[in-house]
Amino acid sequence: MLAITDTTYSFVYAALGGIVPALFWLWFWLREDKLHPEPRGRIMLAFLGGMAAVALVYFPEKWIIERYGLGATTLWLWAALEESMKLFMAWLTALRTRDNDEPIDAIEYLITTALGFAALENTFFILNPLLDGHILQGLIATNMRFVGASLLHVVSSGVLGYFIAREFYRGRLAKNAWRIVGLSVAIALHALFNLFIIYDNGSETFLVFGCVWAAAIGVLLLFERAKAVHQ
Repeated sequence: MLAITDTTYSFVYAALGGIVPALFWLWFWLREDKLHPEPRGRIMLAFLGGMAAVALVYFPEKWIIERYGLGATTLWLWAALEESMKLFMAWLTALRTRDNDEPIDAIEYLITTALGFAALENTFFILNPLLDGHILQGLIATNMRFVGASLLHVVSSGVLGYFIAREFYRGRLAKNAWRIVGLSVAIALHALFNLFIIYDNGSETFLVFGCVWAAAIGVLLLFERAKAVHQ
């Protein structure tokens, strides 16, 4: 197999393979709000916030796997950590600002943050085999992250965004309660995806990815329901 010796080339390809698909998905999902598009600067901040979340969860996740090994406990804790951090960064960069002025915005900003997270995470997954000289594995990783992992982050964060959107005009208690419910559902979706991918030895990978794509269609329906939320 042809080995890549140019480290710079590996970094460039990994970055393109991780970020460009994420930007494509971002363009696709932002089209759901054509009437009141969010400020580009705010979208950029949310996207960068998602990328920053990858760095913030790196060392805690490293400690978790060293403590518990690659088992169900680790996968659930990873899912909880990542979904909580994505929510925090979405809140920090967008949800607490005046640009969050309609129910659908919660879904858009959370998906944007999720895609920022996926962009950097995917870059690292693609980079590792390239640095070892495995071009084919790098290409496979690019495709698998595009059709699977990126959409998983969209689905989990999109569902959480809907739970926030549906309570947009409610009081603080109701909002906090549904945030907790939405975060719990997002964590469960994320953890179950990881469990199926790791423990089925690849036998049901395409079935799992098919379920993720079906869930993504469900998120499109949630967009429509969020648009119908009124005071």
